[in-house]
Amino acid sequence: MPATRPKSFCTESREQRNSVSAMWHTSDGDLEQSHPLGWSLFTSIMTASHGVVTYAAPLPLRVVLETTCESCLMKILIADKFEAAGIEELKKLADEVTCEPELKEAALTQRVAEYEPSVLIVRSTKVKADTLAAGKQLKVIIRAGSGYDTIDIAGAQERGIKVANCPGMNAVAVAELAMGHLINLDRRISDNVADLRAHKWDKKVYSKARGLKNSTLGIVGVGRIGTEIAKRALAFEMNVLFYDIVPDLQPVDHPKCKRATLDTLFRESDYITLHVPGTGDTKHLINAERLAMMKPQACIINTSRATIIDEAALITALKEGTIRAAAVDLYENQPPADGKEINSPLADVPNLYGTHHIGASTQQAQLAVAEETVRIVREFAGSGNVLNCVNE
Repeated sequence: MPATRPKSFCTESREQRNSVSAMWHTSDGDLEQSHPLGWSLFTSIMTASHGVVTYAAPLPLRVVLETTCESCLMKILIADKFEAAGIEELKKLADEVTCEPELKEAALTQRVAEYEPSVLIVRSTKVKADTLAAGKQLKVIIRAGSGYDTIDIAGAQERGIKVANCPGMNAVAVAELAMGHLINLDRRISDNVADLRAHKWDKKVYSKARGLKNSTLGIVGVGRIGTEIAKRALAFEMNVLFYDIVPDLQPVDHPKCKRATLDTLFRESDYITLHVPGTGDTKHLINAERLAMMKPQACIINTSRATIIDEAALITALKEGTIRAAAVDLYENQPPADGKEINSPLADVPNLYGTHHIGASTQQAQLAVAEETVRIVREFAGSGNVLNCVNE
């Protein structure tokens, strides 16, 4: 049975609620009469059955109350892939749950207009102004992940729509991928495999790795993901320099983990990994000038947002030998999740190692995100509060 609705859930006016019709029936169904019913009487016999409520009166008379207030129904539209276990939990909280992961752009807008969800759940799907305008009953958008730059936050704010995210649920998954890139940049594992597939053998070339111990890793942004990376880098006996706009943040209490200015971090690090949100302030934070500060043998890793690095500047730095190599999980010209080809110029750079935007894509991470999404919906269904709201 769906959870009891918060008092604020129904958006109908008091006048509309006071005109709820009542159907009076005799036991043999001969008498039917509709008339206005006061809200106080309605609420005194309304139960959690939502929609049709029967009040057992002395026979031969019983009262059947019907309400057509659509906004009293909690409908959830999931417009991306979502864990099956999470969908089953959401069904316990809502009147209707529909999962249509193929919805994108105009199709999403049309479906929102038709279905009239009160809660929209997305992952990589973009939610633009036209979709917000179509959501007449839309109250909450949940980004089943950490970043929310794919959602028109300002537009949602204007329409009174709350936007929530699931911060930290994929932190370990992203950190593990970043560490995988780090090891690959040192040992060139992917190049080893590619040559093996081509039946080539070059032990001499691939035996020139430096090793990570005592190397310096610079971490730009030490939120949940950056902190997880710092822990793992220290376990590899690396030195860690970190930069964050939060002045008193200390990810790990360790003598080899030290704060630095951004310029110092770029000049002194052997490897740099980026973990800041994609905002106007961070767009092209890593540009030609900053890349030129790096050591010639240094490498940079980006598993956060594509816009943080100026791709043209990165390509130039890689081709001209300003830095040794780079690894990315995101691209400015990135295909959709179901795409089959990528046209990014980064794909043609030999010393650029790329993955297919899989940072958060582990089963552990997706289950954690689903659980957090359910927690947000459960709180909203019970109290009207929106946890992890990013536009309050």
